[in-house]
Amino acid sequence: MKPTTRGTLAAVLTCVAAAAGAAVATPAAAVGTVPVPVPLDAAEKSLNMELPEIRGEIPVPAPGTYEGPRYVEGRLLPERTVPQLPLEAGLPGATLRAPVPEVLGDDYGHVGVSAPASDLRTLGPGLGPDAPLTPPHPDNSGLPALKLPQAGLESPAVQAAPGGVNVVRGPGR
Repeated sequence: MKPTTRGTLAAVLTCVAAAAGAAVATPAAAVGTVPVPVPLDAAEKSLNMELPEIRGEIPVPAPGTYEGPRYVEGRLLPERTVPQLPLEAGLPGATLRAPVPEVLGDDYGHVGVSAPASDLRTLGPGLGPDAPLTPPHPDNSGLPALKLPQAGLESPAVQAAPGGVNVVRGPGR
């Protein structure tokens, strides 16, 4: 087998193994998010103490479906000439779990704070101009008449439902 073929085969197998590992390692992640753990293991071992666990979730934007331009009787240009483009993503989430010393005794407890990722839907601005001409009229020998130009701007929209922050206290590791 050539070195090029071996390298390609190794890269493909590595990608498949990474994809399978990521699919198994993130069962609790929200749909459309990528988990981001903050690695503090080396600092924890070198300092010989327990450090907080920090994890985050970064949303992955995805394009939505949009309604394209449509013909309206009495207008020369279609309605929604520049359509509103939807984008669906999410607000980022985070989880923090830190050791807290007990007031009485030498033991440590833990406090956890989590803010889950939530959905976010947006619509970009749209534009619906109309030409300064009317459609052809049979009364006017088939010629269009003049009229005032029109332009309609569709405002952008943002819709989100963020979840609450959860605070939990518990014993031990």
